[in-house]
Amino acid sequence: MKAAAAAKEAVAMSVTAEKKRVLVAMSGGVDSSVSAALLKEQGHEVMGVSLQLYERPESAPTGGRTCCSLTDVLDAARVAKRLGIPFEVIDLRQRFKELVMDNFVEEYRAGRTPNPCARCNERIKFGILFEMLAGLGADLLATGHYARIERDPRGIFQLRKGLDPGKDQTYFLFGMQQEHLARTIFPVGHLEKPRVRELAERFNLPTARKQESQEICFIPDDDYVRFLEDNGIPARAGEIVDAAGTRLGSHDGIHHFTVGQRRGLGIAWREPLYVTSLDAGTARVTVGARPELLRSSLLADQCTWTAGPLSGVFEGSCAIRYRQKPFPCTAELLADGRLKVEFREPQHSVTPGQAVVLYDGDRVVGGAWILPGAP
Repeated sequence: MKAAAAAKEAVAMSVTAEKKRVLVAMSGGVDSSVSAALLKEQGHEVMGVSLQLYERPESAPTGGRTCCSLTDVLDAARVAKRLGIPFEVIDLRQRFKELVMDNFVEEYRAGRTPNPCARCNERIKFGILFEMLAGLGADLLATGHYARIERDPRGIFQLRKGLDPGKDQTYFLFGMQQEHLARTIFPVGHLEKPRVRELAERFNLPTARKQESQEICFIPDDDYVRFLEDNGIPARAGEIVDAAGTRLGSHDGIHHFTVGQRRGLGIAWREPLYVTSLDAGTARVTVGARPELLRSSLLADQCTWTAGPLSGVFEGSCAIRYRQKPFPCTAELLADGRLKVEFREPQHSVTPGQAVVLYDGDRVVGGAWILPGAP
């Protein structure tokens, strides 16, 4: 078993056998640290870069499980020094605010639940940083994501799931297109997390035992309601109603809620109630029993494709949230550019503002952003 695993690692790493100048996006975590170490061990010319993305509030608790904080940048610098590679910090605070944080606020204002990690990958890591590659003197960009890139016999690059099913991060990477896939490598995508930890210990990296990041990076105390109100969303009162429009209660703002939410509704009822929809125009929150969360289809827009748009009806699987096991579906592009996805079996909590990602086996086909309402 161990021999087979070692052989698999060797084959996977042979993809990067040609020596390149590789820029490693170092978040200060163990995954990107090991990525840099593996690439250097292979003989590549490795450069490390950390992105300064936001100002951590002085009132924020210390020791939080976030990424891209000042502490993480310092950890990345320590790893780079340990490996003996050049290291640079790029200040993208203003662009991150414009492209990710402001989007986060506006999505909640519109009654949607945003996905800032996917937006950051799309607009920052494989947007601004990717565009800097040539200027930084690099051939390729490497990150610590759990995903794989393979080139098929036609010469088309394919984005595939990481081999550790519990860590696969392709849901956040659906915005990658051929230009990105051709110049990106994921050194730990073929590894399981325990093996990455082992390698970190072998390389004697300062981040070997560092805990995982969990919260939204720019909200280290996980109080997103406070963050939203501090950034311009007013506490606008509204009604909580059932599907028939009967008033069941009131609330202080729809930004307190997301589709599928059960706790914190402030309603005493004979059975558990869940948020089924949000209306930003009327500030109305609709709730219902769990079966009322079921949807058989969705509409999405802002589609991106890893190897070209859909042609005809696609039959495969999709995920509508991170770490969800993809489930069977069909999908097709409508004449107006929106994506219609139909589920083989109804699904709970189809949440506007989240991504729907299409898969063909372990291959990412593309994805889009879920719209409110039913098709």
